[in-house]
Amino acid sequence: MSAAVKQIDFKVMGREFRVACPDNEERQLLEAVAYVDRRMLEMRDKSKVIGLERIAIMTALALASELLHTKVPGAGVDVAEFKRRIHSMQASIDSAIAEQEKLF
Repeated sequence: MSAAVKQIDFKVMGREFRVACPDNEERQLLEAVAYVDRRMLEMRDKSKVIGLERIAIMTALALASELLHTKVPGAGVDVAEFKRRIHSMQASIDSAIAEQEKLF
């Protein structure tokens, strides 16, 4: 059975957007939004690129380049995926520890 889909509102560089997102993917979407927003603000601040569209394209190119360079050719290893999984596991561990600390 597929997850329910809901509308998620978010901001990137101060502009509001809305997308449909399965309930079980909302957290990942919001993490991606925060990451993209941060990277776009960095691109705007460190370069002379002007305009949301140009900043978005330059940021997308930078992210694509990073993604392509994190894969180990021929080995089928995706370092970026490992980093995402480690981050997710760390968040789960932090949550579990926080719950345990409430007991003491």
